[in-house]
Amino acid sequence: MYRQSKAHSPNKGTKTVAPTADDLRQIQRRRKLVLRIGVVMLLVLVAGSQSMAAREGYLHQMITTIGIVAIAICIFGRGWCSLYIGGRKRTELVTRGPYSICRNPLYVFSFIGAFGCGAQTGSVTMGFIFALGCWLVLRSVVLREEAMLAERFGVVFTRYQNTVARFRPTWFRWQDENKLICQPSLYLATTRDALWFLIAIPVFEGVKLLQDHGWLMPQIRLP
Repeated sequence: MYRQSKAHSPNKGTKTVAPTADDLRQIQRRRKLVLRIGVVMLLVLVAGSQSMAAREGYLHQMITTIGIVAIAICIFGRGWCSLYIGGRKRTELVTRGPYSICRNPLYVFSFIGAFGCGAQTGSVTMGFIFALGCWLVLRSVVLREEAMLAERFGVVFTRYQNTVARFRPTWFRWQDENKLICQPSLYLATTRDALWFLIAIPVFEGVKLLQDHGWLMPQIRLP
């Protein structure tokens, strides 16, 4: 996702150019396309596999509960990140709050949510496969975003890129804003999008029922 954030003051003579609406729409369309393809592939994998943990057993229930907690963290975290990018001009690059410890915190929370979705199968392995699949899908989008940000913000983005990791949080770099200008519509839209992670709960329960009735035949069993 394109991150509209605030950076430290650029060097004199450094000119920033706002990304056009076409730029943003192109990135959004690409992100949605690759996500849809990834979701379909993962659903096929879920339909053809089954957790080794007994469905009514303690281990299975514990894994699915951890998954629900991960999805909740994802929903809360994505909404939290949106508070730092709301009400900002497109010529600003955010480097405060969650963006001070990681360049793509929205995506990091998506990885956590993806793990939570996979864990609804009762398999920790499937949870990590979902998280890895989400990372593979979004990584190409992030590379395109970074190329655009480098072009728009030049040395300012390069400095930010060299000090803050793409996905790995670096907690000691935390810097907060004294005051936030929130955009309620953006917060609600971001939170609403994250709520889609919850659909994994009834969908995967449905897959389990189909497998129990013999309508789907799992080919592999995962821990």
